[in-house]
Amino acid sequence: MHIERLVAMANDIGAFFDAEPDKVETAKGVANHLRRFWDPRMRRQILAHYREGGAGLTPWPVRDSLSSPAPRTPYAHRPGLSTRPMKVR
Repeated sequence: MHIERLVAMANDIGAFFDAEPDKVETAKGVANHLRRFWDPRMRRQILAHYREGGAGLTPWPVRDSLSSPAPRTPYAHRPGLSTRPMKVR
């Protein structure tokens, strides 16, 4: 996907969560959304872009959410689900 589109999408997500009065929760909301709904390739691409300077990314809350640590497992955001990877047949 083109990085310009990912930047626009990330900024839109940030704008949505920016209505949250607690800014720590805002950054968590953006980070959780990216983890839950973005393909791993998209997340790698936006993180690489952020590490290269992040041109176009909204300073707050997108940049803060990208600098937050990732969960320990891909299922950390979904309580009750197994942490074992799915078998693909």
